[in-house]
Amino acid sequence: MADHLPAQPITLPERGWQINPRHALIAAALCWAGFAAMVVAVETGRTGWLDSTGLLFWRDSDLRPLGPPLLLEAVRDVTALGGVLLRNVIAGIALVALLMLRLRREAVVLFGTVIGGWLVNSAIKGLVGRPRPDIVSHLTEAGGASFPSGHSFNAAVVYLAIALAFAAMSPRQGIRITIVAGAAVLALLIAFSRVWLGVHFPSDVIAGWLGGAGWALLAAALLDRPAKVMAEQGEAALEAATPGEVP
Repeated sequence: MADHLPAQPITLPERGWQINPRHALIAAALCWAGFAAMVVAVETGRTGWLDSTGLLFWRDSDLRPLGPPLLLEAVRDVTALGGVLLRNVIAGIALVALLMLRLRREAVVLFGTVIGGWLVNSAIKGLVGRPRPDIVSHLTEAGGASFPSGHSFNAAVVYLAIALAFAAMSPRQGIRITIVAGAAVLALLIAFSRVWLGVHFPSDVIAGWLGGAGWALLAAALLDRPAKVMAEQGEAALEAATPGEVP
Protein backbone atom coordinates (compact mmCIF):
# COMPACT_ATOMS: atom_id res chain seq x y z
CA MET A 1 0.00 0.00 0.00
CA ALA A 2 1.49 3.35 -1.05
CA ASP A 3 2.39 5.86 1.61
CA HIS A 4 0.33 9.02 1.66
CA LEU A 5 2.21 12.28 1.26
CA PRO A 6 1.77 14.75 4.12
CA ALA A 7 -0.63 17.60 3.47
CA GLN A 8 1.06 20.71 2.17
CA PRO A 9 0.00 24.12 3.46
CA ILE A 10 -1.51 26.40 0.84
CA THR A 11 -0.10 29.90 0.75
CA LEU A 12 -2.54 32.36 -0.74
CA PRO A 13 -1.17 35.38 -2.64
CA GLU A 14 -1.01 38.74 -0.93
CA ARG A 15 -2.05 41.93 -2.63
CA GLY A 16 1.14 43.56 -3.76
CA TRP A 17 -0.46 46.52 -5.52
CA GLN A 18 -3.66 48.38 -6.11
CA ILE A 19 -4.28 50.91 -8.85
CA ASN A 20 -4.36 54.46 -7.55
CA PRO A 21 -7.99 55.65 -7.91
CA ARG A 22 -6.88 59.19 -8.79
CA HIS A 23 -4.57 57.96 -11.52
CA ALA A 24 -7.28 55.61 -12.81
CA LEU A 25 -9.77 58.50 -12.98
CA ILE A 26 -7.31 60.69 -14.90
CA ALA A 27 -6.57 57.91 -17.40
CA ALA A 28 -10.29 57.16 -17.72
CA ALA A 29 -11.04 60.84 -18.38
CA LEU A 30 -8.46 60.93 -21.18
CA CYS A 31 -9.93 57.80 -22.77
CA TRP A 32 -13.47 59.14 -22.56
CA ALA A 33 -12.35 62.47 -24.00
CA GLY A 34 -10.95 60.59 -27.00
CA PHE A 35 -14.18 58.61 -27.23
CA ALA A 36 -16.27 61.80 -27.17
CA ALA A 37 -14.10 63.29 -29.91
CA MET A 38 -14.76 60.21 -32.08
CA VAL A 39 -18.51 60.49 -31.46
CA VAL A 40 -18.49 64.13 -32.59
CA ALA A 41 -16.37 63.29 -35.63
CA VAL A 42 -18.68 60.46 -36.66
CA GLU A 43 -21.86 62.45 -36.11
CA THR A 44 -20.50 65.38 -38.15
CA GLY A 45 -19.20 63.19 -40.97
CA ARG A 46 -15.52 63.95 -40.42
CA THR A 47 -14.24 60.37 -40.40
CA GLY A 48 -14.78 59.62 -44.10
CA TRP A 49 -11.12 59.59 -45.12
CA LEU A 50 -10.04 57.59 -42.07
CA ASP A 51 -12.81 55.03 -42.51
CA SER A 52 -12.41 54.51 -46.26
CA THR A 53 -8.61 54.39 -46.11
CA GLY A 54 -8.64 51.94 -43.23
CA LEU A 55 -11.13 49.59 -44.86
CA LEU A 56 -9.37 49.66 -48.25
CA PHE A 57 -5.87 49.28 -46.85
CA TRP A 58 -3.93 46.13 -47.81
CA ARG A 59 -6.57 44.70 -50.16
CA ASP A 60 -6.38 43.34 -53.67
CA SER A 61 -8.31 44.46 -56.74
CA ASP A 62 -11.32 42.40 -55.58
CA LEU A 63 -11.26 44.24 -52.24
CA ARG A 64 -10.28 41.10 -50.33
CA PRO A 65 -7.47 41.25 -47.74
CA LEU A 66 -4.06 40.25 -49.03
CA GLY A 67 -2.37 37.17 -47.63
CA PRO A 68 -2.89 33.39 -47.50
CA PRO A 69 -6.10 31.73 -46.25
CA LEU A 70 -4.28 30.78 -43.05
CA LEU A 71 -3.95 34.48 -42.19
CA LEU A 72 -7.67 34.99 -42.61
CA GLU A 73 -8.37 32.11 -40.23
CA ALA A 74 -5.89 33.54 -37.73
CA VAL A 75 -7.63 36.92 -37.83
CA ARG A 76 -10.98 35.21 -37.30
CA ASP A 77 -9.51 33.40 -34.29
CA VAL A 78 -8.31 36.72 -32.88
CA THR A 79 -11.68 38.39 -33.40
CA ALA A 80 -13.41 35.46 -31.66
CA LEU A 81 -11.58 36.37 -28.45
CA GLY A 82 -13.73 39.50 -28.36
CA GLY A 83 -16.97 37.67 -29.13
CA VAL A 84 -19.71 37.13 -26.56
CA LEU A 85 -18.94 33.45 -25.93
CA LEU A 86 -15.16 33.41 -25.56
CA ARG A 87 -14.72 36.69 -23.70
CA ASN A 88 -17.41 35.73 -21.18
CA VAL A 89 -15.95 32.25 -20.73
CA ILE A 90 -12.54 33.79 -20.09
CA ALA A 91 -14.04 36.35 -17.70
CA GLY A 92 -15.86 33.57 -15.87
CA ILE A 93 -12.68 31.52 -15.50
CA ALA A 94 -10.84 34.58 -14.19
CA LEU A 95 -13.65 35.28 -11.73
CA VAL A 96 -13.56 31.71 -10.37
CA ALA A 97 -9.76 31.87 -10.09
CA LEU A 98 -9.93 35.11 -8.09
CA LEU A 99 -12.50 33.60 -5.72
CA MET A 100 -10.38 30.48 -5.25
CA LEU A 101 -7.41 32.72 -4.45
CA ARG A 102 -9.65 34.55 -1.97
CA LEU A 103 -9.17 37.83 -3.80
CA ARG A 104 -12.83 38.64 -3.27
CA ARG A 105 -12.54 42.39 -3.70
CA GLU A 106 -10.88 41.95 -7.09
CA ALA A 107 -13.56 39.41 -8.05
CA VAL A 108 -16.37 41.84 -7.21
CA VAL A 109 -14.71 44.65 -9.17
CA LEU A 110 -14.21 42.35 -12.18
CA PHE A 111 -17.83 41.21 -12.16
CA GLY A 112 -19.19 44.75 -11.84
CA THR A 113 -16.84 46.07 -14.52
CA VAL A 114 -17.83 43.42 -17.09
CA ILE A 115 -21.59 43.71 -16.51
CA GLY A 116 -21.47 47.51 -16.46
CA GLY A 117 -19.35 47.64 -19.61
CA TRP A 118 -21.82 45.50 -21.54
CA LEU A 119 -24.70 47.77 -20.48
CA VAL A 120 -22.83 50.98 -21.35
CA ASN A 121 -21.79 49.72 -24.79
CA SER A 122 -25.32 48.53 -25.59
CA ALA A 123 -26.78 51.91 -24.60
CA ILE A 124 -24.32 53.87 -26.75
CA LYS A 125 -24.92 51.61 -29.75
CA GLY A 126 -28.64 52.28 -29.46
CA LEU A 127 -28.14 56.04 -29.25
CA VAL A 128 -25.77 56.39 -32.22
CA GLY A 129 -27.31 53.70 -34.45
CA ARG A 130 -24.64 53.80 -37.14
CA PRO A 131 -25.04 51.19 -39.92
CA ARG A 132 -22.19 48.81 -40.70
CA PRO A 133 -19.83 49.52 -43.60
CA ASP A 134 -20.68 48.25 -47.07
CA ILE A 135 -17.44 49.31 -48.78
CA VAL A 136 -15.97 45.80 -48.67
CA SER A 137 -17.36 42.30 -48.15
CA HIS A 138 -17.98 41.10 -44.61
CA LEU A 139 -15.70 38.15 -43.92
CA THR A 140 -17.43 37.17 -40.70
CA GLU A 141 -20.96 37.36 -39.33
CA ALA A 142 -21.90 40.64 -37.67
CA GLY A 143 -25.20 42.16 -36.62
CA GLY A 144 -26.52 45.22 -34.88
CA ALA A 145 -25.30 48.80 -35.00
CA SER A 146 -21.73 49.57 -35.92
CA PHE A 147 -20.68 52.32 -33.48
CA PRO A 148 -18.92 51.69 -31.22
CA SER A 149 -17.54 48.25 -31.99
CA GLY A 150 -18.87 45.88 -29.35
CA HIS A 151 -15.94 43.50 -29.80
CA SER A 152 -13.50 46.38 -29.28
CA PHE A 153 -15.34 47.93 -26.33
CA ASN A 154 -16.03 44.73 -24.43
CA ALA A 155 -12.63 43.17 -25.18
CA ALA A 156 -10.94 46.24 -23.66
CA VAL A 157 -13.28 46.05 -20.66
CA VAL A 158 -12.82 42.33 -20.01
CA TYR A 159 -9.10 41.92 -20.65
CA LEU A 160 -8.03 45.14 -18.93
CA ALA A 161 -10.24 44.37 -15.93
CA ILE A 162 -8.74 40.87 -15.68
CA ALA A 163 -5.22 42.30 -16.01
CA LEU A 164 -5.82 44.88 -13.28
CA ALA A 165 -7.23 42.18 -10.98
CA PHE A 166 -4.31 39.77 -11.37
CA ALA A 167 -1.71 42.53 -11.36
CA ALA A 168 -2.71 43.04 -7.71
CA MET A 169 -0.82 39.85 -6.85
CA SER A 170 2.57 41.19 -7.88
CA PRO A 171 4.63 43.75 -5.96
CA ARG A 172 6.93 44.17 -8.98
CA GLN A 173 6.11 47.09 -11.26
CA GLY A 174 7.65 45.48 -14.34
CA ILE A 175 5.36 42.46 -14.06
CA ARG A 176 2.29 44.63 -13.52
CA ILE A 177 3.11 46.79 -16.54
CA THR A 178 3.64 43.68 -18.68
CA ILE A 179 0.28 42.19 -17.65
CA VAL A 180 -1.72 45.38 -18.25
CA ALA A 181 0.12 46.27 -21.47
CA GLY A 182 -0.39 42.75 -22.79
CA ALA A 183 -4.13 43.01 -22.16
CA ALA A 184 -4.26 46.41 -23.89
CA VAL A 185 -2.40 45.07 -26.95
CA LEU A 186 -4.67 42.01 -27.15
CA ALA A 187 -7.74 44.26 -27.07
CA LEU A 188 -6.21 46.41 -29.84
CA LEU A 189 -5.59 43.35 -32.00
CA ILE A 190 -9.19 42.28 -31.53
CA ALA A 191 -10.35 45.79 -32.40
CA PHE A 192 -8.44 46.05 -35.66
CA SER A 193 -9.34 42.51 -36.67
CA ARG A 194 -12.89 43.85 -37.06
CA VAL A 195 -11.72 46.36 -39.69
CA TRP A 196 -9.65 43.70 -41.45
CA LEU A 197 -12.78 41.52 -41.66
CA GLY A 198 -14.78 44.43 -43.11
CA VAL A 199 -17.49 44.57 -40.42
CA HIS A 200 -16.46 47.86 -38.77
CA PHE A 201 -15.12 51.26 -39.70
CA PRO A 202 -11.77 52.23 -38.14
CA SER A 203 -13.55 54.96 -36.19
CA ASP A 204 -15.85 52.30 -34.69
CA VAL A 205 -12.98 50.28 -33.26
CA ILE A 206 -10.91 53.26 -32.12
CA ALA A 207 -13.91 54.60 -30.21
CA GLY A 208 -14.71 51.11 -28.93
CA TRP A 209 -11.22 50.55 -27.55
CA LEU A 210 -11.08 54.02 -25.96
CA GLY A 211 -14.52 53.63 -24.42
CA GLY A 212 -13.81 50.12 -23.13
CA ALA A 213 -10.47 51.11 -21.64
CA GLY A 214 -12.08 54.21 -20.13
CA TRP A 215 -14.83 52.15 -18.55
CA ALA A 216 -12.41 49.55 -17.15
CA LEU A 217 -10.34 52.30 -15.51
CA LEU A 218 -13.38 54.22 -14.27
CA ALA A 219 -14.88 51.09 -12.75
CA ALA A 220 -11.58 50.19 -11.10
CA ALA A 221 -11.67 53.55 -9.31
CA LEU A 222 -15.38 53.75 -8.47
CA LEU A 223 -16.05 50.14 -7.54
CA ASP A 224 -13.05 49.62 -5.27
CA ARG A 225 -14.58 50.81 -1.99
CA PRO A 226 -18.01 49.13 -2.47
CA ALA A 227 -16.24 45.93 -3.54
CA LYS A 228 -14.04 46.03 -0.44
CA VAL A 229 -17.12 46.36 1.80
CA MET A 230 -18.90 43.50 0.03
CA ALA A 231 -15.80 41.29 0.23
CA GLU A 232 -15.38 41.97 3.96
CA GLN A 233 -19.05 41.24 4.60
CA GLY A 234 -18.74 37.99 2.66
CA GLU A 235 -15.66 36.96 4.62
CA ALA A 236 -17.39 37.74 7.92
CA ALA A 237 -20.42 35.68 6.93
CA LEU A 238 -18.21 32.79 5.85
CA GLU A 239 -16.23 32.90 9.10
CA ALA A 240 -19.47 32.85 11.09
CA ALA A 241 -20.67 29.82 9.15
CA THR A 242 -17.36 27.93 9.38
CA PRO A 243 -15.50 29.23 12.45
CA GLY A 244 -11.77 28.55 12.51
CA GLU A 245 -11.59 27.38 8.86
CA VAL A 246 -11.26 30.67 6.98
CA PRO A 247 -7.91 32.48 7.29
